[in-house]
Amino acid sequence: MLRYTRWLLLMLALGALTVMTPLSAQITSTAKPAQIPRSADGKPDFSGTYQWPTYLPGATRGRSNATIFDSKNFAPLKPGGEPFFEPRTGDPRHDEPRDFCMPAGFPGGMLSANAMQFFQTKNHLVMVHEFQRMSRVIPLDGRAHRTGLEPMFYGDPVGRWDGDTLVIETRNFKRWALDDYYYTNPKEYRMHSDALRTIERLRWKSPAAIAYTLTIDDPKIFTAPWTQEFEVLAKPEWDKDGLFEYVCEENNRCPGGKCSTEK
Repeated sequence: MLRYTRWLLLMLALGALTVMTPLSAQITSTAKPAQIPRSADGKPDFSGTYQWPTYLPGATRGRSNATIFDSKNFAPLKPGGEPFFEPRTGDPRHDEPRDFCMPAGFPGGMLSANAMQFFQTKNHLVMVHEFQRMSRVIPLDGRAHRTGLEPMFYGDPVGRWDGDTLVIETRNFKRWALDDYYYTNPKEYRMHSDALRTIERLRWKSPAAIAYTLTIDDPKIFTAPWTQEFEVLAKPEWDKDGLFEYVCEENNRCPGGKCSTEK
């Protein structure tokens, strides 16, 4: 009887572990402080070569190589926020302006499927994306956002430290495409407004991966801010070749890869 009781208790304990494992697997791991690469001033050092931000397990994927936002994370649209979905018009300069060398903008450019390099100093983090050679210079010295500037494709970023997490707030955007979801559903060309504000949070989750959390705050479109987490994998083996040159010609006559001999 005693042996049976011990066996029963063991089975119950194993069953509890089986139930708990999927839940615990959803918890994002965090690198131990001693494992975090650090700069001379003791701050986490994000310098290195990386893969573009990729989705976490369970998130919706798009049809293009680039990462998209999972609509399950969206806050409800505000009354009047319907222009978030702007159908493709058939005009290639509208439907895929990158074919004409227009900037991908942020956050769309950050989610494009190309390598990235980060260069960190005491006062700046520079993010260089292979796609369109997108470069973002992010001050880390406590300065405020600039004023009197025209709205920009990539906005005006300012960084600050929250413990071992780097927080980057960006504002002053042009109205532009949010992500590449229109390759999945042409009727949902997702556009952010000129009121967009983004907050990025970067922290080491393991010695080889950064947890990259992106919050979208667009008060003209959504009733509240919403957030999605991605993963940025370190690729030190890519350091040897670095980023490849990306050249786009303004007189491109091949929108969407469909070339014409007409001039």
